[in-house]
Amino acid sequence: MLNIRPVSDLRNKFPEIEDTVLKSGQPVFLTKNGYGSMVLLSLEQYSALTDGIELALDEADRAAAMDDVRYTSDEVFDRVRKSIHGRKAL
Repeated sequence: MLNIRPVSDLRNKFPEIEDTVLKSGQPVFLTKNGYGSMVLLSLEQYSALTDGIELALDEADRAAAMDDVRYTSDEVFDRVRKSIHGRKAL
């Protein structure tokens, strides 16, 4: 179940929110004026979300360093779009 709280709880009940995030291993979603404002994660949760991406970016940097071919952003996004549209057709 999502834990949704007003952003004012961050100021007024920080120890409680911190305990919830750290012990439950689940994020806490904060709202401001009834709209989503931010998400609180533990360092472990954040690492779990980003570590794979960081490794993939490091690998891409290594591959780029060994190859002289460069693509413009338009070329890259065109390839991505074609790949996405090609998968939908299957």
